[in-house]
Amino acid sequence: MENPYVLIMALSGVIILSFFFNIISKKTNIPSVLLLIGLGMGIKAALHVSGAFDKELQLNTILEVLGNVGLVMIVLEAALDLKLERDKLGLILRSFLVAGLGIAGSMFALGAFFLYIFPSTDFYTALIYAIPLSIMSSAIIIPSVGRLTGNKKEFMVYESTFSDILGIMVFYFMIGADGGAEGDSVAWSIFLNVVGTIILSVVVAYVMVFLFQKLQMQVKLFLIIGVLMLLFAVGKYFHLSSLLIILAFGLVLNNTDVFFRGRLKKLFDKEKVAPILHDFHTLTLESAFLIRTFFFVVFGLSITVSSLYNVEVAINSFVIVAVLYIIRFVLLKFVAKDNIFPEVFIAPRGLITVLLFFVLMKNDTYQIANFDTGLLLYPILITSLIMMVALITYRGEKFRDLLPTLPMGKKSAENIEQIDENTETQDFDGFSH
Repeated sequence: MENPYVLIMALSGVIILSFFFNIISKKTNIPSVLLLIGLGMGIKAALHVSGAFDKELQLNTILEVLGNVGLVMIVLEAALDLKLERDKLGLILRSFLVAGLGIAGSMFALGAFFLYIFPSTDFYTALIYAIPLSIMSSAIIIPSVGRLTGNKKEFMVYESTFSDILGIMVFYFMIGADGGAEGDSVAWSIFLNVVGTIILSVVVAYVMVFLFQKLQMQVKLFLIIGVLMLLFAVGKYFHLSSLLIILAFGLVLNNTDVFFRGRLKKLFDKEKVAPILHDFHTLTLESAFLIRTFFFVVFGLSITVSSLYNVEVAINSFVIVAVLYIIRFVLLKFVAKDNIFPEVFIAPRGLITVLLFFVLMKNDTYQIANFDTGLLLYPILITSLIMMVALITYRGEKFRDLLPTLPMGKKSAENIEQIDENTETQDFDGFSH
Protein backbone atom coordinates (compact mmCIF):
# COMPACT_ATOMS: atom_id res chain seq x y z
CA MET A 1 0.00 0.00 0.00
CA GLU A 2 1.43 3.36 -1.04
CA ASN A 3 -0.64 5.40 1.39
CA PRO A 4 0.58 4.79 4.98
CA TYR A 5 -2.71 6.00 6.46
CA VAL A 6 -4.62 3.25 4.67
CA LEU A 7 -2.21 0.71 6.18
CA ILE A 8 -2.68 2.23 9.65
CA MET A 9 -6.45 2.02 9.26
CA ALA A 10 -6.19 -1.60 8.11
CA LEU A 11 -3.98 -2.65 11.03
CA SER A 12 -6.21 -0.81 13.51
CA GLY A 13 -9.27 -2.49 12.04
CA VAL A 14 -7.69 -5.93 12.45
CA ILE A 15 -6.96 -5.22 16.14
CA ILE A 16 -10.51 -3.99 16.76
CA LEU A 17 -12.02 -7.01 14.99
CA SER A 18 -9.76 -9.34 17.01
CA PHE A 19 -11.11 -7.78 20.20
CA PHE A 20 -14.69 -8.53 19.14
CA PHE A 21 -13.64 -12.01 17.98
CA ASN A 22 -12.50 -12.69 21.54
CA ILE A 23 -15.85 -11.58 22.90
CA ILE A 24 -17.63 -13.82 20.37
CA SER A 25 -15.30 -16.68 21.33
CA LYS A 26 -16.06 -16.13 25.01
CA LYS A 27 -19.80 -16.25 24.43
CA THR A 28 -19.93 -19.06 21.85
CA ASN A 29 -16.70 -21.09 22.42
CA ILE A 30 -15.86 -20.65 18.73
CA PRO A 31 -12.02 -20.37 18.75
CA SER A 32 -11.01 -16.81 17.88
CA VAL A 33 -8.15 -18.39 15.91
CA LEU A 34 -10.61 -19.68 13.29
CA LEU A 35 -12.16 -16.24 12.98
CA LEU A 36 -8.73 -14.63 12.57
CA ILE A 37 -7.67 -17.16 9.91
CA GLY A 38 -10.98 -16.57 8.12
CA LEU A 39 -10.36 -12.82 8.29
CA GLY A 40 -6.92 -13.30 6.72
CA MET A 41 -8.37 -15.43 3.92
CA GLY A 42 -11.09 -12.83 3.35
CA ILE A 43 -8.51 -10.02 3.16
CA LYS A 44 -6.47 -12.05 0.66
CA ALA A 45 -9.53 -12.63 -1.52
CA ALA A 46 -10.42 -8.93 -1.43
CA LEU A 47 -6.86 -7.96 -2.36
CA HIS A 48 -6.88 -10.43 -5.25
CA VAL A 49 -10.14 -8.99 -6.57
CA SER A 50 -8.78 -5.44 -6.35
CA GLY A 51 -5.45 -6.50 -7.85
CA ALA A 52 -3.56 -5.15 -4.82
CA PHE A 53 -2.16 -8.46 -3.52
CA ASP A 54 1.64 -8.53 -3.72
CA LYS A 55 2.92 -12.03 -4.49
CA GLU A 56 6.44 -10.92 -3.56
CA LEU A 57 5.39 -10.20 0.01
CA GLN A 58 7.50 -12.37 2.31
CA LEU A 59 4.61 -13.80 4.33
CA ASN A 60 6.61 -16.81 5.53
CA THR A 61 9.32 -14.60 7.01
CA ILE A 62 6.72 -12.37 8.67
CA LEU A 63 4.97 -15.43 10.10
CA GLU A 64 8.23 -16.84 11.43
CA VAL A 65 9.12 -13.62 13.26
CA LEU A 66 5.58 -13.09 14.61
CA GLY A 67 5.33 -16.73 15.64
CA ASN A 68 8.56 -16.78 17.63
CA VAL A 69 7.82 -13.49 19.40
CA GLY A 70 4.27 -14.64 20.07
CA LEU A 71 5.48 -17.95 21.42
CA VAL A 72 7.67 -16.19 23.99
CA MET A 73 4.82 -13.93 25.11
CA ILE A 74 2.29 -16.78 25.26
CA VAL A 75 4.54 -19.04 27.36
CA LEU A 76 5.43 -16.10 29.62
CA GLU A 77 1.75 -15.24 29.98
CA ALA A 78 0.98 -18.84 30.92
CA ALA A 79 3.85 -19.04 33.43
CA LEU A 80 2.66 -15.86 35.16
CA ASP A 81 -0.74 -17.52 35.63
CA LEU A 82 0.59 -20.71 37.24
CA LYS A 83 1.04 -21.12 40.96
CA LEU A 84 3.32 -23.90 42.16
CA GLU A 85 1.82 -25.59 45.19
CA ARG A 86 2.60 -28.92 46.79
CA ASP A 87 -0.91 -30.25 46.27
CA LYS A 88 -0.56 -29.57 42.51
CA LEU A 89 2.59 -31.65 42.08
CA GLY A 90 0.62 -34.67 40.87
CA LEU A 91 -1.28 -32.58 38.32
CA ILE A 92 1.93 -31.07 36.97
CA LEU A 93 3.56 -34.51 36.71
CA ARG A 94 0.53 -35.99 34.91
CA SER A 95 0.38 -33.12 32.45
CA PHE A 96 4.11 -33.52 31.75
CA LEU A 97 3.74 -37.24 31.13
CA VAL A 98 0.72 -36.81 28.86
CA ALA A 99 2.52 -34.11 26.87
CA GLY A 100 5.75 -36.08 26.53
CA LEU A 101 4.18 -39.45 25.77
CA GLY A 102 1.67 -37.77 23.46
CA ILE A 103 4.44 -36.27 21.34
CA ALA A 104 6.38 -39.55 21.26
CA GLY A 105 3.36 -41.70 20.39
CA SER A 106 1.99 -39.27 17.79
CA MET A 107 5.42 -38.79 16.23
CA PHE A 108 6.01 -42.50 15.63
CA ALA A 109 2.41 -43.22 14.58
CA LEU A 110 2.27 -40.33 12.11
CA GLY A 111 5.82 -41.08 10.96
CA ALA A 112 4.71 -44.60 10.03
CA PHE A 113 1.67 -43.16 8.23
CA PHE A 114 3.80 -40.68 6.26
CA LEU A 115 6.12 -43.54 5.32
CA TYR A 116 3.06 -45.37 4.00
CA ILE A 117 1.70 -42.49 1.87
CA PHE A 118 5.19 -41.29 0.85
CA PRO A 119 7.04 -44.61 0.27
CA SER A 120 9.99 -42.90 -1.41
CA THR A 121 11.03 -41.13 1.80
CA ASP A 122 12.97 -42.56 4.74
CA PHE A 123 11.57 -43.14 8.22
CA TYR A 124 13.80 -40.54 9.89
CA THR A 125 12.51 -37.78 7.58
CA ALA A 126 8.95 -39.03 8.09
CA LEU A 127 9.43 -38.72 11.86
CA ILE A 128 10.67 -35.15 11.52
CA TYR A 129 7.63 -34.21 9.41
CA ALA A 130 5.39 -35.80 12.03
CA ILE A 131 6.69 -33.68 14.91
CA PRO A 132 4.94 -30.38 14.01
CA LEU A 133 1.59 -32.18 13.88
CA SER A 134 2.32 -33.92 17.20
CA ILE A 135 2.54 -30.66 19.15
CA MET A 136 -0.53 -29.08 20.72
CA SER A 137 -0.92 -25.32 20.34
CA SER A 138 -0.76 -23.37 23.59
CA ALA A 139 -1.49 -20.25 21.51
CA ILE A 140 -4.99 -21.65 20.90
CA ILE A 141 -5.55 -23.64 24.09
CA ILE A 142 -4.60 -21.07 26.73
CA PRO A 143 -7.08 -18.39 25.57
CA SER A 144 -9.81 -21.02 25.02
CA VAL A 145 -9.98 -22.86 28.37
CA GLY A 146 -10.98 -19.93 30.56
CA ARG A 147 -14.34 -21.49 31.44
CA LEU A 148 -13.01 -24.86 32.50
CA THR A 149 -12.95 -25.62 36.20
CA GLY A 150 -9.74 -25.09 38.18
CA ASN A 151 -7.87 -28.39 37.79
CA LYS A 152 -9.01 -28.94 34.24
CA LYS A 153 -7.88 -25.47 33.18
CA GLU A 154 -4.51 -25.79 34.91
CA PHE A 155 -3.97 -29.27 33.46
CA MET A 156 -4.52 -27.96 29.93
CA VAL A 157 -2.29 -24.90 30.47
CA TYR A 158 0.54 -27.06 31.83
CA GLU A 159 0.13 -29.76 29.19
CA SER A 160 0.02 -27.37 26.23
CA THR A 161 3.05 -25.47 27.53
CA PHE A 162 5.00 -28.71 28.08
CA SER A 163 3.91 -29.90 24.63
CA ASP A 164 5.32 -26.74 23.04
CA ILE A 165 8.61 -26.96 24.92
CA LEU A 166 9.22 -30.70 24.51
CA GLY A 167 8.09 -30.73 20.88
CA ILE A 168 10.39 -27.88 19.88
CA MET A 169 13.34 -29.48 21.70
CA VAL A 170 12.83 -32.84 19.98
CA PHE A 171 12.34 -31.18 16.58
CA TYR A 172 15.54 -29.16 16.65
CA PHE A 173 17.56 -32.10 17.93
CA MET A 174 16.17 -34.34 15.19
CA ILE A 175 17.06 -31.92 12.38
CA GLY A 176 20.43 -31.18 13.99
CA ALA A 177 21.35 -34.82 14.59
CA ASP A 178 22.70 -37.26 12.03
CA GLY A 179 19.81 -39.15 10.48
CA GLY A 180 21.83 -42.33 10.69
CA ALA A 181 22.78 -41.88 14.31
CA GLU A 182 21.68 -44.39 16.87
CA GLY A 183 18.50 -43.58 18.78
CA ASP A 184 20.38 -43.81 22.07
CA SER A 185 22.79 -41.11 20.91
CA VAL A 186 20.00 -38.70 19.98
CA ALA A 187 18.14 -39.43 23.23
CA TRP A 188 21.32 -38.86 25.29
CA SER A 189 21.96 -35.55 23.50
CA ILE A 190 18.41 -34.43 24.21
CA PHE A 191 18.75 -35.42 27.87
CA LEU A 192 22.02 -33.50 28.30
CA ASN A 193 20.56 -30.45 26.59
CA VAL A 194 17.45 -30.51 28.75
CA VAL A 195 19.44 -30.84 31.99
CA GLY A 196 21.88 -28.12 30.94
CA THR A 197 19.11 -25.77 29.88
CA ILE A 198 17.16 -26.37 33.10
CA ILE A 199 20.19 -25.43 35.20
CA LEU A 200 20.86 -22.37 33.03
CA SER A 201 17.17 -21.41 33.11
CA VAL A 202 16.96 -21.51 36.89
CA VAL A 203 20.14 -19.45 37.29
CA VAL A 204 19.00 -16.87 34.72
CA ALA A 205 15.54 -16.72 36.31
CA TYR A 206 16.96 -16.01 39.79
CA VAL A 207 19.31 -13.34 38.45
CA MET A 208 16.61 -11.64 36.39
CA VAL A 209 14.06 -11.62 39.21
CA PHE A 210 16.71 -10.19 41.56
CA LEU A 211 17.58 -7.45 39.06
CA PHE A 212 13.90 -6.91 38.29
CA GLN A 213 13.27 -5.48 41.77
CA LYS A 214 16.41 -3.30 41.64
CA LEU A 215 15.40 -1.35 38.52
CA GLN A 216 14.43 2.20 39.46
CA MET A 217 13.58 3.53 36.00
CA GLN A 218 9.96 3.94 34.98
CA VAL A 219 10.60 2.19 31.67
CA LYS A 220 11.53 -1.32 32.77
CA LEU A 221 8.92 -3.80 31.56
CA PHE A 222 9.93 -3.70 27.90
CA LEU A 223 13.56 -3.90 29.00
CA ILE A 224 12.82 -7.22 30.69
CA ILE A 225 10.92 -8.43 27.62
CA GLY A 226 13.83 -7.33 25.42
CA VAL A 227 16.26 -9.35 27.55
CA LEU A 228 13.97 -12.39 27.44
CA MET A 229 13.65 -12.14 23.65
CA LEU A 230 17.44 -11.85 23.36
CA LEU A 231 17.95 -14.94 25.55
CA PHE A 232 15.34 -16.82 23.52
CA ALA A 233 16.97 -15.92 20.19
CA VAL A 234 20.48 -16.75 21.45
CA GLY A 235 19.22 -20.06 22.80
CA LYS A 236 17.52 -20.93 19.50
CA TYR A 237 20.70 -19.99 17.60
CA PHE A 238 22.70 -22.47 19.68
CA HIS A 239 19.87 -25.05 19.58
CA LEU A 240 19.11 -24.77 23.29
CA SER A 241 15.65 -25.20 24.78
CA SER A 242 15.01 -21.48 24.98
CA LEU A 243 11.39 -21.75 26.11
CA LEU A 244 12.59 -23.29 29.38
CA ILE A 245 14.30 -19.98 30.19
CA ILE A 246 11.07 -18.07 29.57
CA LEU A 247 9.01 -20.58 31.53
CA ALA A 248 11.46 -20.61 34.45
CA PHE A 249 11.53 -16.80 34.69
CA GLY A 250 7.73 -16.58 34.76
CA LEU A 251 7.39 -19.36 37.34
CA VAL A 252 10.08 -17.91 39.63
CA LEU A 253 8.61 -14.41 39.39
CA ASN A 254 5.07 -15.62 40.13
CA ASN A 255 6.07 -18.09 42.85
CA THR A 256 8.61 -16.20 44.95
CA ASP A 257 7.43 -17.93 48.14
CA VAL A 258 8.57 -21.24 46.66
CA PHE A 259 11.88 -20.14 45.14
CA PHE A 260 13.06 -17.51 47.65
CA ARG A 261 13.37 -19.33 50.96
CA GLY A 262 15.89 -19.31 53.77
CA ARG A 263 18.81 -17.02 53.01
CA LEU A 264 17.47 -16.29 49.54
CA LYS A 265 14.41 -14.68 51.12
CA LYS A 266 16.56 -11.71 52.17
CA LEU A 267 17.38 -11.01 48.52
CA PHE A 268 13.76 -10.46 47.54
CA ASP A 269 11.32 -7.69 48.49
CA LYS A 270 7.86 -9.03 47.75
CA GLU A 271 6.05 -5.76 48.50
CA LYS A 272 8.23 -3.86 46.05
CA VAL A 273 7.75 -6.38 43.25
CA ALA A 274 4.00 -7.03 43.65
CA PRO A 275 2.74 -3.91 41.77
CA ILE A 276 5.41 -4.32 39.09
CA LEU A 277 4.41 -7.97 38.65
CA HIS A 278 0.81 -6.91 38.12
CA ASP A 279 1.80 -4.42 35.41
CA PHE A 280 4.14 -6.95 33.81
CA HIS A 281 1.38 -9.54 33.70
CA THR A 282 -0.95 -7.05 32.00
CA LEU A 283 1.74 -6.14 29.47
CA THR A 284 2.45 -9.76 28.52
CA LEU A 285 -1.27 -10.45 28.22
CA GLU A 286 -1.84 -7.50 25.91
CA SER A 287 1.30 -8.24 23.87
CA ALA A 288 0.38 -11.90 23.43
CA PHE A 289 -3.09 -10.85 22.24
CA LEU A 290 -1.63 -8.42 19.68
CA ILE A 291 0.99 -10.79 18.27
CA ARG A 292 -1.39 -13.74 18.18
CA THR A 293 -3.87 -11.59 16.26
CA PHE A 294 -1.49 -10.66 13.47
CA PHE A 295 0.10 -14.11 13.29
CA PHE A 296 -3.14 -15.90 12.46
CA VAL A 297 -4.36 -13.14 10.15
CA VAL A 298 -1.08 -13.33 8.19
CA PHE A 299 -1.40 -17.14 8.25
CA GLY A 300 -4.84 -16.76 6.65
CA LEU A 301 -3.25 -14.53 4.00
CA SER A 302 -0.68 -17.23 3.23
CA ILE A 303 -3.19 -20.07 2.81
CA THR A 304 -3.66 -21.53 -0.66
CA VAL A 305 -7.32 -22.53 -0.80
CA SER A 306 -6.70 -25.03 -3.60
CA SER A 307 -5.11 -27.36 -1.01
CA LEU A 308 -8.56 -27.87 0.49
CA TYR A 309 -9.99 -29.18 -2.79
CA ASN A 310 -7.75 -32.26 -2.90
CA VAL A 311 -9.84 -35.26 -1.83
CA GLU A 312 -6.81 -37.47 -1.15
CA VAL A 313 -5.29 -34.79 1.09
CA ALA A 314 -8.60 -34.45 2.94
CA ILE A 315 -8.84 -38.22 3.58
CA ASN A 316 -5.22 -38.43 4.75
CA SER A 317 -5.80 -35.44 7.04
CA PHE A 318 -8.79 -37.12 8.70
CA VAL A 319 -6.63 -40.20 9.30
CA ILE A 320 -3.97 -37.97 10.89
CA VAL A 321 -6.55 -36.36 13.18
CA ALA A 322 -8.02 -39.77 14.13
CA VAL A 323 -4.56 -41.08 15.06
CA LEU A 324 -3.89 -38.01 17.23
CA TYR A 325 -7.14 -38.39 19.18
CA ILE A 326 -6.83 -42.15 19.65
CA ILE A 327 -3.37 -41.76 21.17
CA ARG A 328 -4.58 -38.86 23.32
CA PHE A 329 -7.59 -40.81 24.62
CA VAL A 330 -5.43 -43.80 25.61
CA LEU A 331 -2.95 -41.56 27.44
CA LEU A 332 -5.60 -39.61 29.33
CA LYS A 333 -7.41 -42.83 30.20
CA PHE A 334 -4.38 -44.40 31.87
CA VAL A 335 -2.26 -41.41 32.97
CA ALA A 336 -4.73 -38.64 33.79
CA LYS A 337 -7.87 -40.50 34.78
CA ASP A 338 -9.61 -37.42 36.16
CA ASN A 339 -8.93 -35.31 33.08
CA ILE A 340 -10.66 -37.01 30.15
CA PHE A 341 -13.62 -34.91 29.02
CA PRO A 342 -13.48 -32.39 27.49
CA GLU A 343 -9.65 -32.55 27.65
CA VAL A 344 -9.44 -35.42 25.14
CA PHE A 345 -10.91 -33.14 22.46
CA ILE A 346 -8.84 -30.07 23.39
CA ALA A 347 -5.81 -30.80 21.23
CA PRO A 348 -5.66 -28.13 18.51
CA ARG A 349 -2.68 -27.69 16.23
CA GLY A 350 -1.64 -24.17 15.30
CA LEU A 351 1.21 -21.72 15.78
CA ILE A 352 4.00 -24.22 16.51
CA THR A 353 2.86 -26.54 13.72
CA VAL A 354 3.13 -23.71 11.20
CA LEU A 355 6.43 -22.42 12.59
CA LEU A 356 8.22 -25.75 12.48
CA PHE A 357 6.94 -26.50 9.01
CA PHE A 358 8.50 -23.25 7.78
CA VAL A 359 11.79 -24.43 9.28
CA LEU A 360 11.44 -27.68 7.31
CA MET A 361 10.77 -25.78 4.10
CA LYS A 362 14.14 -24.04 4.48
CA ASN A 363 15.97 -27.27 5.30
CA ASP A 364 17.39 -29.00 2.22
CA THR A 365 18.50 -32.11 4.11
CA TYR A 366 15.06 -33.39 5.02
CA GLN A 367 12.40 -33.04 2.33
CA ILE A 368 9.35 -35.09 1.39
CA ALA A 369 8.53 -34.66 -2.28
CA ASN A 370 4.90 -33.72 -3.01
CA PHE A 371 4.10 -33.00 0.65
CA ASP A 372 0.92 -30.95 0.39
CA THR A 373 0.44 -28.09 2.87
CA GLY A 374 -3.17 -29.21 3.14
CA LEU A 375 -1.88 -31.96 5.45
CA LEU A 376 -1.15 -29.14 7.90
CA LEU A 377 -4.09 -26.88 7.12
CA TYR A 378 -6.79 -29.53 7.43
CA PRO A 379 -5.65 -30.84 10.86
CA ILE A 380 -5.35 -27.25 12.16
CA LEU A 381 -8.93 -26.48 11.09
CA ILE A 382 -10.39 -29.85 12.12
CA THR A 383 -8.81 -29.96 15.58
CA SER A 384 -9.90 -26.37 16.26
CA LEU A 385 -13.46 -27.18 15.24
CA ILE A 386 -13.49 -30.33 17.40
CA MET A 387 -12.25 -28.28 20.37
CA MET A 388 -15.00 -25.74 19.70
CA VAL A 389 -17.73 -28.40 19.72
CA ALA A 390 -16.29 -30.01 22.88
CA LEU A 391 -16.17 -26.71 24.78
CA ILE A 392 -19.71 -25.83 23.69
CA THR A 393 -20.95 -29.27 24.74
CA TYR A 394 -19.11 -29.30 28.05
CA ARG A 395 -20.91 -27.63 30.92
CA GLY A 396 -19.03 -27.25 34.15
CA GLU A 397 -20.82 -26.68 37.44
CA LYS A 398 -22.22 -23.18 37.78
CA PHE A 399 -21.93 -21.29 41.03
CA ARG A 400 -25.72 -21.12 41.26
CA ASP A 401 -25.85 -24.95 41.22
CA LEU A 402 -23.43 -25.11 44.14
CA LEU A 403 -25.40 -22.73 46.39
CA PRO A 404 -27.69 -25.39 47.95
CA THR A 405 -24.62 -27.37 49.10
CA LEU A 406 -22.93 -24.40 50.78
CA PRO A 407 -23.29 -23.94 54.55
CA MET A 408 -24.70 -20.43 54.12
CA GLY A 409 -28.20 -21.74 53.63
CA LYS A 410 -30.74 -20.34 51.20
CA LYS A 411 -29.97 -17.20 49.25
CA SER A 412 -32.44 -14.60 48.21
CA ALA A 413 -33.24 -14.04 44.54
CA GLU A 414 -31.60 -10.62 44.80
CA ASN A 415 -28.31 -12.14 45.99
CA ILE A 416 -28.37 -14.79 43.24
CA GLU A 417 -28.89 -12.11 40.60
CA GLN A 418 -25.97 -10.14 42.05
CA ILE A 419 -23.76 -13.26 41.92
CA ASP A 420 -24.70 -13.87 38.27
CA GLU A 421 -23.99 -10.24 37.41
CA ASN A 422 -20.58 -10.33 39.10
CA THR A 423 -19.70 -13.61 37.37
CA GLU A 424 -20.62 -12.23 33.94
CA THR A 425 -18.54 -9.12 34.62
CA GLN A 426 -15.52 -11.24 35.59
CA ASP A 427 -15.99 -13.38 32.47
CA PHE A 428 -16.00 -10.30 30.25
CA ASP A 429 -13.00 -8.75 31.98
CA GLY A 430 -11.05 -11.94 31.58
CA PHE A 431 -12.10 -12.68 27.99
CA SER A 432 -8.50 -12.92 26.75
CA HIS A 433 -7.64 -15.71 29.16
